[in-house]
Amino acid sequence: MRLRSQITLAATAVLAVVVSVLVAVPSASAAAGFTVSNGRLYDANGNEFVMRGVSHAHTWYPSQTGSFANIKALGANTVRVVLATGDQWAKNDTADVANVVSLCKANRLICVLEAHDTTGYGEAGAAVSLDRAVDYWLSIKSALVGQEKYVIVNIGNEPYGNNAATVANWTTDTANAVKRLRANGFEHTIMVDAPNWGQDWTFTMRDNAATVFAADPQKNTVFSIHMYGVFDTAAEVDDYLNRFVAAKLPIVVGEFGFNHSDGNPDEDTIMATTTALKIGYLGWSWSGNGGGVEYLDMVTNFNPAQLTSWGERIFNGANGIRATAKEASVYGGTASPSPSRTSVSPSPSRSSASPSPSRSVTMSDPVLGACKVTYTVVGQWPGGFQGEVRIANTGTVAVSGWKLTWNYINGQAINQMWGGSYTQTGGAVAVTNAAYTAPIPAGGAVSFGFLSSWNGTNATPSSFILNGQWCS
Repeated sequence: MRLRSQITLAATAVLAVVVSVLVAVPSASAAAGFTVSNGRLYDANGNEFVMRGVSHAHTWYPSQTGSFANIKALGANTVRVVLATGDQWAKNDTADVANVVSLCKANRLICVLEAHDTTGYGEAGAAVSLDRAVDYWLSIKSALVGQEKYVIVNIGNEPYGNNAATVANWTTDTANAVKRLRANGFEHTIMVDAPNWGQDWTFTMRDNAATVFAADPQKNTVFSIHMYGVFDTAAEVDDYLNRFVAAKLPIVVGEFGFNHSDGNPDEDTIMATTTALKIGYLGWSWSGNGGGVEYLDMVTNFNPAQLTSWGERIFNGANGIRATAKEASVYGGTASPSPSRTSVSPSPSRSSASPSPSRSVTMSDPVLGACKVTYTVVGQWPGGFQGEVRIANTGTVAVSGWKLTWNYINGQAINQMWGGSYTQTGGAVAVTNAAYTAPIPAGGAVSFGFLSSWNGTNATPSSFILNGQWCS
């Protein structure tokens, strides 16, 4: 986690491109620990596992070993542990890492171990490369081999800043790092972070994740997006995560907060969408923040009895850790066995420019549908504005394909859209889903965004109809 540059939302829309689809069954050699199949993470017992936890800055606060028990007591099933390679900060050696793993196991937590010295490589002068991070993992290998049931290796934290020349190397460097770990006997699930200080505003990870996944001989790689100011609208959050789900590529929100100096992340959507899509999340961070982001502490001075407002939100709020975390079954948790997993042929590439056909779905009420639509003007300027529409499925039946209609009364005219495709005749607007926004699980939601012109008045539409039924 580090201060990041805010991007314009319109630029994000223009950059939207295709994510390739790749599905694989994990190899038998990975079966001793976590595995990935069809875009989902499974523990060693074959049960699907969804991370719910927080980061702990162990490398800077090595004496705070009681934090592992305290994090577990507040309901987490995972802790992401900050380690150092010895390049920017004092090295966490083999003995220390072995002790961290034992603390995780003693407290029935899954350990995500990350090397922090890569943060901002190419922009931060002291940051080191992913290849150097692999050197570190090899140097402490004896603490990790045999712990595949309990440990996930996050190769390097936020491994590139915003320098375009180095960001361009993310795909090759990340694939090579994964292959080098595999060649040296690492059978763990490997987690890889996005560039752009983890926020991937260039969509480098999103658009090349399939290539990196294919480079892993064990097909056991998970992708991590960090959501701060770049992800300050529901449309951006939903669009990014749904693209990975549609491509059957495993994704977690490896860091996020409820506020940040580079913008105000939409933590409510992050937590709601990850819950609906069964995606893991790891909040930043337990305690000990400095440099002007002390508000990201979840507890004050490592005291679990002193939850901050951010701590209350992530542990006890809607879609929070207490409400959604399930202990990994390798610790005797009660997770239900997952359905059998089979190989699936790759699907065609998906493009937001080519919507899926609208399929009628009968919802629970023939008059008022089990849906809620939230229409937001994200930004407005003379003659134009950016809008966002969030569709929530408030019923008990999943929606698979949708068409949403509304009417403008002030002459607004949409000229660009992402997350769906539109037609407009006069004031009548009809939007059909993109392939990756087609499913809306019961209790879940999707969002789409658009750019539009306006003149004089920009009134919010008064009503919305989804698949032939009114939404509240």
